[in-house]
Amino acid sequence: MGSSGGAWAAVRGRPWRFLFSRWPWLSLVYLASSVPVGLGCLVVLALVVGLGVLTAVVVVGLLLLAGVPLFTAVIAAMERARLRLVLPREAAGPRATTRAATRATTWERLRAGRRVPASWSEIGYSVLLASVLWLVDATVLLFAVAVPVVLLLAPVLVRDDRVEVSGWSIDSPGEAWFAAAGPGLVSLVVAAYVVTALACGQAALTRLLLDPPEARLTAAVAELRRSRAGLVGAFEAERRRIERDLHDGVQQRLVGLTMTLGQAELEAPDGPALDLVRAAHAQAEGALDDLRAAIRGIHPRVLSDHGLVAAIHEIADRSPVPVDADLLLPSRLPAPVEAAAYFVVSEALTNIARHAHARSARIHAWTFGDRLVLTVVDDGAGGADPAAGSGLAGLALRVEALDGTLSVASPAGGPTEVRMECPIGTDP
Repeated sequence: MGSSGGAWAAVRGRPWRFLFSRWPWLSLVYLASSVPVGLGCLVVLALVVGLGVLTAVVVVGLLLLAGVPLFTAVIAAMERARLRLVLPREAAGPRATTRAATRATTWERLRAGRRVPASWSEIGYSVLLASVLWLVDATVLLFAVAVPVVLLLAPVLVRDDRVEVSGWSIDSPGEAWFAAAGPGLVSLVVAAYVVTALACGQAALTRLLLDPPEARLTAAVAELRRSRAGLVGAFEAERRRIERDLHDGVQQRLVGLTMTLGQAELEAPDGPALDLVRAAHAQAEGALDDLRAAIRGIHPRVLSDHGLVAAIHEIADRSPVPVDADLLLPSRLPAPVEAAAYFVVSEALTNIARHAHARSARIHAWTFGDRLVLTVVDDGAGGADPAAGSGLAGLALRVEALDGTLSVASPAGGPTEVRMECPIGTDP
């Protein structure tokens, strides 16, 4: 929420609620704290820039000038933190979404500063704070505090003195209270509104310069991507847990049951009982095969243990259509990427075997920069429609959740190519 929330919302609300809320005091603290920050910024910038210009012919001067973006970045961080006094939350800075700037060393930040627009906005804001804003805040604070204090302390000030005000002689504390109480309270109310309005205006200006709308949009998109990647990683971890429980639990019990029934089949005498044992044995073996197929559909163990290359070779070997796999991949990729690529290949080979009437297929996978590129091509009849009940439509959503793309090119007469591209960053 921007300037429409926090202190500004209180200003636009009921006066008595505003005056007895915390916002006038927080606004006073916000303006008061900007004075030392702005004054310190003025002193440091004047010294650094002055010395840098005077000594620019030597390396020391250049280093001083190069340090200005770092100093203004610190000032900007302080200003974003101070916004919490009058805004509902701290404004997120553009640097927070620029990983090259946040994770870099000092030298890398200096180099990145020239390329990050936030650096120039931070420098401009720091100059504005050092030259104008803190002076305005100091002036407003002086009058906003001094006038109500003087009026409300009038009885003390005129205790032993005689004061003439518009022909009216005030020479007692009682008369001073009567003359100053009304104006003092009015000035106090006016000061509360002026201080809060100025704090809101300055906070809006600060956020506009340090947190422009396009930076907020970039931050929101980055946060959405991180949360979506986190959900994908969590779902993948849950799939692995289910696969592990089925593999180590239910499957082992079915294996034991199958072995027991096999032993019973060998030892049972001929007759109806033997026929029942044989039928039960066959059903147990069928259930075991179905369970293994289901486990592979949830998350294949070979993918977890040995990686994408081994998993693709395994499904290629099981395919009834001859498959040539050319895989130029690192030993491991991020788990969500491996899982998505595996199931794309699995679904593509299943479709080839069922519908393509192909004589052969080819899998090609490689990395290009920070992206995985994977293609599955067959020499079948073509004309495939991913939207016509194919599992590839659901897999496309899974790949898109990883900021990747999945496309199918299948002209009539073939060939059909399924192509997946996906980032392989370190993020889950």
